[in-house]
Amino acid sequence: MLTSKEVAVAATRALDSKKGVGIKLIRVGDVTSLADYFLICTGTSNTHVKTLCDYTEATLEELGETMLGREGHRGNTWELLDFGCVVIHVFTNEARQFYDLERLWSDGEQIPLDDILKEEK
Repeated sequence: MLTSKEVAVAATRALDSKKGVGIKLIRVGDVTSLADYFLICTGTSNTHVKTLCDYTEATLEELGETMLGREGHRGNTWELLDFGCVVIHVFTNEARQFYDLERLWSDGEQIPLDDILKEEK
């Protein structure tokens, strides 16, 4: 079983490998009991949002992580993947700007992604 950080890192790398835009990883465990991490990403189209979610779901399930739920909103403008310890939000650009989760969860700690994404290559 992976730690919440390992799940977050694997999901981050999966989104990056499928060209997710503006990926942000926020540690929220100290400010909410919803999850340890929120992972936020933008897809360039509704189809890209679905592709990002499908690939991330498959990647984490391959690693033995069970998804607790997947919610879609308005034809793939925002999808949420709930893995318990990590909740992944994938938006179109317009939906991401509208919901502005980075502002809502600004009390969380934003995790730098340079090392996470560099280690993969």
